[in-house]
Amino acid sequence: MPRVLFPGFVAVLVFMTGNGVESNFITPHMIEVLGSPEATVANIITGYSLAVLVGSYLSGALADLIGPRKVMLIGFLIWIVFEVLFLLSLQAQSIPLTALTYTLRGFGYPIFAFAFLVWVNIITPVKRNGSAVGWFYVAFTGGLPTLGSLFAIGAIPTFGGGTVGETGAMIASIGLVVIGFLIAWFGVKEVRGRRRIAPAGESATAVLTSGLRLTFTRGKILMGFLIRLINTAPQYAMFIVLPVIIAEDRGWGQSRWLLMTVCVYATNILVNALFGAIGDRFGWQRTVKWFGIAGSALGLLLWWYVPQLVPAGSDWGYVLSVIAGCVFGCLLAGFVPMGAIMPALAPDHKGAAMAMYTTAAGGAAFLGSSVVALVFGLGGSGVGVVWTFVGLYAIAFVMIHFLNVPQGGRSHSRPTSRESTSS
Repeated sequence: MPRVLFPGFVAVLVFMTGNGVESNFITPHMIEVLGSPEATVANIITGYSLAVLVGSYLSGALADLIGPRKVMLIGFLIWIVFEVLFLLSLQAQSIPLTALTYTLRGFGYPIFAFAFLVWVNIITPVKRNGSAVGWFYVAFTGGLPTLGSLFAIGAIPTFGGGTVGETGAMIASIGLVVIGFLIAWFGVKEVRGRRRIAPAGESATAVLTSGLRLTFTRGKILMGFLIRLINTAPQYAMFIVLPVIIAEDRGWGQSRWLLMTVCVYATNILVNALFGAIGDRFGWQRTVKWFGIAGSALGLLLWWYVPQLVPAGSDWGYVLSVIAGCVFGCLLAGFVPMGAIMPALAPDHKGAAMAMYTTAAGGAAFLGSSVVALVFGLGGSGVGVVWTFVGLYAIAFVMIHFLNVPQGGRSHSRPTSRESTSS
């Protein structure tokens, strides 16, 4: 971890904890409060996810233009303003206003968090870039959904339980987001993140569109974008599909569903930095291919099928289901080196490449919710969602073959004997 940015990692952890408080109950919460069918709420979440997609691109493009620090301020302000308006819209039981304010709030967290990821990339040496990105995801997934869900477990009953308690938990999350921003704003003293990254001669339009131009002119950037897009999309889909299945259909209740997500993503936190280091030694491409893609596909199948195969409501069945989810959470961290591969694919345009990486990272939420909405809209169910993502992982497995890049001056297509031993 770059020590000069340590307060920023803490800030992302706290900010994303606040953002993640609602992540595992927002769908049933809106269904009950608004009296709307699941399909309507899925469409609202899809709109939110689309905003996350656009905000993720803007985080990298704007960081190139005005520097990551100012971009983090913009993301914070968007989150605060539209979170307040979203909560007021829910209380008014207005579906149009809820959809509008929730969608606009979606710009907030990716602009804040992924601008910091750009900051990490511009000051970290190439040979340690995988590890640095791993530490970023320790902070990011530590908050969303892990500590966010843990906070919700305690906050919901504290504020009265049910939808009232969930509303109270979301109000309390505002305080966490404010604290996270203040830690970043006053704690990070590094100077390169306070100024423009792009060359001085480039116009604002050229800077803001550089990521898109790079994607359309370099096929490997496009493939990297698609792989990162597929990466965590199943995670967001499971946030929509699994709450009702685990809590109601399998009879384990909301608190155990929230506890399951804490365990799954706590596992992910523990190994994010590890897989960053493994990628630096074993090879970024191979780590993504075998651990990230193949491993996540297997883990996703386990997380879906184990709860269906054990007796509903049983304690031992719940434990096995949690373990299955933890396998998915662990192997999902195998994608961490993609954050090092993308800028290495375009060393002369690192900011633009990172804009596309962050777009894909945010777009994963859009893809996840869109697949759910599409499969459900065609009359399918959760099993159709899961197998759709297994198919997408298979496509990613083919594409990663073309993304071998130099690491610290050498390619890792085949490790040396020394590297194999140290791995």
